[in-house]
Amino acid sequence: MTRAAAAEYGAQGIRVNAILPGITRTPMIERLTHDPQFSGFFEKLKERHPIGRFGEPAEIGEAVKWLLSDSASFMNGAAVAVDGGYLAV
Repeated sequence: MTRAAAAEYGAQGIRVNAILPGITRTPMIERLTHDPQFSGFFEKLKERHPIGRFGEPAEIGEAVKWLLSDSASFMNGAAVAVDGGYLAV
């Protein structure tokens, strides 16, 4: 959908990109990581991230901010993984 919308609206100066966030330390994730029923699962998941930790909401926001800025003016139709390298492995 991102690429189709980018192709359709690009000529009008509208850029369409997607952020693919990894596990992000939100209040919900924090509760689950401290729950004995899920904590082991989240520890294994964290180990699979080459960066060795989950993301912070501000880090996802920084990627969005960059895509919205003039610095990314030639980006259109991209899917940007902000996942600590999770998709790289």
